[in-house]
Order: sequence, then C-alpha cells, then structure tokens
Amino acid sequence: MTRSRRVQTLSAALAAAAALTLTGCSGLEFRESICSDGYYPVQPVNSAGGDCRKDGEEPGEGNFRYPEGKVPQYVDDKWDVYWRSHSMDEHGNIIELDEEGNPVKKP
Repeated sequence: MTRSRRVQTLSAALAAAAALTLTGCSGLEFRESICSDGYYPVQPVNSAGGDCRKDGEEPGEGNFRYPEGKVPQYVDDKWDVYWRSHSMDEHGNIIELDEEGNPVKKP
C-alpha cells in the first residue's frame, strides 16, 4: 500500500470514529456515580435528598441505608429516580413523598 493510500485509509478511519463519537453511536456512555469510590449513599428519614458516607461509617442520626437491591448506583438510574419520590420512616417502612419531598399523608 502506498503512503498516500495509507494516509487516506487512516483519515477515513479517524473521520468515522469521530462521527460515531460525536453522534452518540460509539456505544460509550458516561454515567455519574451517586457516590465516589469508598463511599455509600444514604437518605434522610421521612424526606428526599441524599448524602454519601465513608464505607465503614454508620449512616448517622436521621439517615438510613437503602434496602439491599434498591441502592442507587448512578445519577438517574432506576433506584435514584425511585428514591426521589420515596423514603423510609423511622420504623423502616418505605413511604411515598409528595412533589416537595414531604411524606404523603394517608387518610
């Protein structure tokens, strides 16, 4: 293969890779973690919101660990979205929250 042909082939390959990347078809997706490595997510009792605690530390008064299998890992994942409208009460029961993040009062 001549040098000119190699340059054309390389240029075409780079252009195709750039097009895939710029159009979002690269198959690569950035997902922002809820907490940094070495930390785990917690949420306030009876409220929306969240925080991260260092692995090995307790959640702290007024916060709870998410139930096993329902822990948000990434921003906007299934459980992150779920816990925006749910919390746990002081007895460990999952409760629904209103749009302002306050417990929904059951009749």
